Amino acid sequence: MRLNGFLELWDSFYARSLLRSGLILFLLACFQPAAQAQLRGISHSKRFLDSLQRDTFRYFWELGDNPHGLIPDRSPTPSFASIAATGFGLTAYLVGVERGYISRQQAAERTLRTVRFFNTASQSAQEKEVTGYRGFFYHFLDMQTGHRYQQVELSTIDTALLLAGMLSCQSYFNQGTAMEKEIRTLVDRIYRRVDWQWMQARKPLVSMGWHPESGFIESDWKGYNEAMILYILALASPTHPVGPEAWTAWTSTYEWREFHRYPHVNFDPLFGHQYSHIWIDFRSIKDAYMRQKGIDYFENSRRATLANRAHCLENPGKFKGYEADLWGLTACDGPKDTVINGQAFFSYRARGAAATQVVDDGTIAPTAAGGSIAFTPEESIRALQLMKYRYGKKLYGSYGFKDAFNLSYPGQWFDPDYLGIDSGPILLMTENYRTNLIWNLMMHNATLRKGLLRAGFRGGWLRN
Repeated sequence: MRLNGFLELWDSFYARSLLRSGLILFLLACFQPAAQAQLRGISHSKRFLDSLQRDTFRYFWELGDNPHGLIPDRSPTPSFASIAATGFGLTAYLVGVERGYISRQQAAERTLRTVRFFNTASQSAQEKEVTGYRGFFYHFLDMQTGHRYQQVELSTIDTALLLAGMLSCQSYFNQGTAMEKEIRTLVDRIYRRVDWQWMQARKPLVSMGWHPESGFIESDWKGYNEAMILYILALASPTHPVGPEAWTAWTSTYEWREFHRYPHVNFDPLFGHQYSHIWIDFRSIKDAYMRQKGIDYFENSRRATLANRAHCLENPGKFKGYEADLWGLTACDGPKDTVINGQAFFSYRARGAAATQVVDDGTIAPTAAGGSIAFTPEESIRALQLMKYRYGKKLYGSYGFKDAFNLSYPGQWFDPDYLGIDSGPILLMTENYRTNLIWNLMMHNATLRKGLLRAGFRGGWLRN
């Protein structure tokens, strides 16, 4: 048998747990050491990453096919739209074009449908039948009407993630067709009207949001978490910018601590170390804070991921299933808010592990490893493959990985849903790991460059 043929057989049988059978010892003995080394590298399978990205892409492409181009928060459970997931979806379309899943024309049409909706959607201070106010948008929107869902907040971070997706499309669709020109024009208009200064209820920081019923949320964005992208966009605004002192105030609240022998800026859920990195390549560029520490934010996220994994390996809670290639704590669904035999379990919760806080009930989310694939490729890919092949359809389906699972919950719990904000980082960070696509694209985005420079970032690709 040719080696390539055997590798295909391996990949197929692996899904049926061939690794745990004695037959594999005989098969390995049939090959020279070099061939065996290639087999040991199967965790880096191009075929695995190809299928992972293709399947995950379908979540955004198929579920975003609606009159407003909105992406549902979750599926198959009936759901409202998430503006953050919509931002991930807009960038996902670009990956779809480059990978040949859809044409550039299809991606441009879908993108234009989405930005046209947000451009004309109602903006006012009223409580109902409105999509946003002062340029910001509500966290969740009704899938049919596009209006505010129930009494959710006007969300600064979710607006920022939506804008990041739009700006990626503005940079990508750079041709002279009428459609691509309109995309660029509408994205610029949507971004310019965001009133970041109004959202500074307690200057110089930015509030987490606002309710028409009660006013500004009492909490501000202070570090470290997913809001780097928010402050960078707020600093770059040509109409309502925050001052550089906002970034200084943000970094002054960082918690630099050592956790599992990894010194870094702590934040316990891994999504906070991932989201901003989807659009910004932080390798070799540093602000004043990181110049003082001697690392960059990319290295910080790598250390945070490895510390998260080390916590799972130590497994102080003695949860079932944690092992070297089965780990990952972040915000995700969970089985239920309950206590069983003295053990607390949670439904949706920002799980994580850091020196500042540990929230761990035995629930593992594939997006924890998947969204960190660029930081820790070997550890992340091995974890994702093991999850897929060990648990099969209980965890992996037509849209890629379902959101989470917990083997310690009585009877074991596997989430039936996919979540847009957790699928997005898997797809997009895998693309950055493989081709640097989004990072290279956004290096040329004038808005992001301006925001980074105003935040004090220097060096690396910003020199160009």
